This record gives sequence, C-alpha cells and structure tokens, in this order.
Amino acid sequence: MFTVNAIAAPSATEPLVRTTIERRDLGPHDVLIEIRYAGICHSDIHTVRGDWGSVPYPLTVGHEIVGRITEVGADVTRHAVGDRAGVGCMVNSCRECENCRTGNEQYCLKGNTQTYAGVDRDGTVTQGGYSTHVVVNEDFVLRVPESIPYEAAAPMLCAGITTYSPLAHWNAGPGKKVAVVGLGGLGHMAVKIAAAMGAEVTVLSQTLSKKDDGLRFGAEHYHATKDPATFEVLKNSFDLIINTVSAPIDMASYLGLLRLDGTLVSVGAPPEPLPVPVFALFGNRRSFAGSSIGSIAETQEMLDFCAERGIAPEVEVIGAEAVNDAYERVLASDVRYRFVIDIDTLH
Repeated sequence: MFTVNAIAAPSATEPLVRTTIERRDLGPHDVLIEIRYAGICHSDIHTVRGDWGSVPYPLTVGHEIVGRITEVGADVTRHAVGDRAGVGCMVNSCRECENCRTGNEQYCLKGNTQTYAGVDRDGTVTQGGYSTHVVVNEDFVLRVPESIPYEAAAPMLCAGITTYSPLAHWNAGPGKKVAVVGLGGLGHMAVKIAAAMGAEVTVLSQTLSKKDDGLRFGAEHYHATKDPATFEVLKNSFDLIINTVSAPIDMASYLGLLRLDGTLVSVGAPPEPLPVPVFALFGNRRSFAGSSIGSIAETQEMLDFCAERGIAPEVEVIGAEAVNDAYERVLASDVRYRFVIDIDTLH
C-alpha cells in the first residue's frame, strides 16, 4: 500500500476535507495513473450525503478521472507508461457471468465494482478520483484520444457514456425525434451526442433560460416544461426521451409525449421512486426504461466518436479548495455545465 493526497467526505453532513488515502501496490495487471483532472458528478453528491443508502465513511468520491499512466504491472499489455488514460464509474466485475461474457460488464450479475464506495475483489473499499493517484486493473482503463483536452475528457467518463449508451441502444439517428429532459451536466452531452448522431433534438427544460446554449449544442427546438401548453403542443411527438434530471417528474405528462413505440429512458436517479401510471404506457404502446453507464468497449467507442466529431463537455475548472462550494452550486443548478477539479491543486 502507499499513501496519496485526496479529498474525502467524513460523514453525510460535514464538508469535504483534504486528507490522505491508501492505494494498493500494483498487481501484474494493474496500472498506476497520476490523475490530472476529476469531474464532479451529481452522483458524487447523492452518495456522500447518503441519499442512495449507507456509505463507508470517510469516502473519497469521483468517477470521472483522467491522467497519465506512470507505472504498469508486469503483465500489462493494453496500456503503456505515458499513455493518456481515463477511468469511469467501474473498476472491476466478476468477468464470469452471462452479462460480463457478452461484454456488458456494467450489468454484471454479481454487481460491478464501483470506482468508489464499492468492495473490490480483494475486499477493500474503493476510493475515487478526488485524489492524486489511482491504481486500476488494465481492463477497466480507457484510452483518452489526444484531441480531447484533459479537463474536458473527465466528464465524458460518466456524463458522456451515460447519455451515449441509451442513444446508441435505442438507435438515435436520422429520422428519429429525440427529446432531452434537463440541460445540465448529462443533458448538454445528450444534446451534443444525439445531434451528432443525426437525430432531430428537442430540449425540455423548466425554463427558457438556457435556450441559446441548447440551440448552440445542436438542439433544433427548446421548450419550457413549466408551461403547461408544452405538453399539449408536443403530445405524441418523440421516438425517444432521455430524462437526465435527478428529481421527480410527472411521468404521465412525459410519457404522453411519446409517439407509437416510443421510449422514455431515465438516466438521472432521483432518491424518490417514480410512479408510472400504466394507462400512460398503453397509449401508443409506450415503454419506460432505465439505462446505466456503458461497457468499457462502448465507453471507448463514445470517446472515439466524440473525438472524431469535436464533441466535448462544457467545463468549469476549479481548485481543490472550491469543492464544497461547487457542490452547493451543483444543487442550485449554478454550473454550465460540469465542474472539474484540477488535481494539481491537491499536491
């Protein structure tokens, strides 16, 4: 084991603090990454504040990680010292279940090992990317294309793949009408990616305050959901709706926006259940679905897709001292559109 600088949550109610955490020594298939940037995801906040269940405090969160590989294990073949590397929401899986064998390790039937607050195969609790270094099995490390700036690459490891995966799975593309609910960290990436896939994109946001941004990111239409007329005007309109918000929504109203065989996919994860009125599904043979992150292969596909098309998230880079303030601003929707921590400020 060796010690690295980090930021951790002591409890659900206390501010995050600077501290140190332990990283395991490299195994034969591990790589050591010197972290340059770590994105702040709403999931980090939900986790440290106990919204999704019990947490092994103290905990270092962060699953949007980019940096350089500085050391590799003796049997590593997929990566080399000096490579630009990324780590997303998972760092291991069982490798043996049906889903893992088919390349869907994000849906590991035994539970994939989350980048933080998970229990790794060696029994240790995983600690995330708000730290200077991380040790990860080579199979769960991504190649970050040179054309994507480090700070912009970080949010792609969660916000990018979380939106790319359902867009790809439900075949967003030419001839498809896609709505994105919420224009935040996930939503703005969903708009950029769906537009690049060739879909006709509409943003559904509470107000029109971000309309100019939404259109600049590639949306063709923008509607305020606080206006009841929106749900009448857009009834039976969309093939696919990507719901990115982590708060309850009126499921009947949103399901009513789907055309025949349309699907509403939730990628945001509110702590409260989302009641689904079954009669809203009967009309137009609609579907309600959830989507997690993507596999490692699909995440690499997303990075390459975005690199080829010049897609990157909009970020605000902050120092380690500003993390607690950033959390409050995320909760107040006061960020356009993803905070990224400059990990150099932790050294």
